[in-house]
Amino acid sequence: MRKTLLFTTLLALSACVPAKKYNDLLEREKKCSEELEAFKRSSLDFEGKAKDFEARYSVLTKEVRGLKSDTSKLGTQFRILQIQYDKMTQQNESLEQSFDRLKTSGAKETATLQSELEAKNIELQRKEDALITLEAELKTKQQLLAEREQRVNELEEAIQRKDEATQQLKAKVATALRGFENQGLSVVQKNGKIYVSVEAKLLFASGSTAVEPNGKKALIELAKVLENENDLEIIVEGHTDTDKLTSATHPTSNWELSVLRATSVVDIFLSNSKMNPSHLMAGGRSEFHPVDPKDKSKNRRIEIIISPDLNELFEIISN
Repeated sequence: MRKTLLFTTLLALSACVPAKKYNDLLEREKKCSEELEAFKRSSLDFEGKAKDFEARYSVLTKEVRGLKSDTSKLGTQFRILQIQYDKMTQQNESLEQSFDRLKTSGAKETATLQSELEAKNIELQRKEDALITLEAELKTKQQLLAEREQRVNELEEAIQRKDEATQQLKAKVATALRGFENQGLSVVQKNGKIYVSVEAKLLFASGSTAVEPNGKKALIELAKVLENENDLEIIVEGHTDTDKLTSATHPTSNWELSVLRATSVVDIFLSNSKMNPSHLMAGGRSEFHPVDPKDKSKNRRIEIIISPDLNELFEIISN
């Protein structure tokens, strides 16, 4: 619906806009829309994988707790059977000694003792078989527990490495942008991601999509930090306030303004660093994600969201 409206507006304005400029803007809007849709699908798939990882990690942790409980119970049963087995062995030896002493006491007493000895031997064999079975089951449980604990340890180590790498990268970004902190720029780490928020006053003149020199300097400093980071997904989001645009030329809406500002930032990244274009996404949020409804200046901003690659974690789970 928005694309149809924008296209209609563009047609209406084509009479007063040079054909080449109009076609360029139309092509750029189409490309931005396609890239945004592709990265939205990528983001949804990424979030789905992260939720699946959290669910499977919870199941593995629960299995480890159950295996520890089972191993403890089996160990207790094993020790009890061992005691019973030892006691039966002593009783059997005692009976055998008594049997030897009473062999000459008479056929009746001998038959009674023989019967008791056979019964004890049968019981002793039953206990021994149960002990062997329980010992084998205990070894199987212990091996399974060791495997599960190893898997959980690998996951925890991988998560720790990702967190440490994200913290180190956040420190590098904060250091590189330290000179711009009092000019509307902030660096925050949350939910395993790094958020670099830059107020529009540092980057753009009112209603403009061209980056100002001081803002360009900040973006280049950030690009230099990120250009050697290969395992990242970087989303550049444009945000506006609720004031409607009245210009007859492009951009004519907050949607268009937010998208074009985001692509301007991406263009500076790519033209001033060796960043991999496949790791970048430019998108517009227009006015619909404000951070402070009472302060429009804070809502006019560019947010650069730096996400780590979770493929290593998914590989551990799938194996």
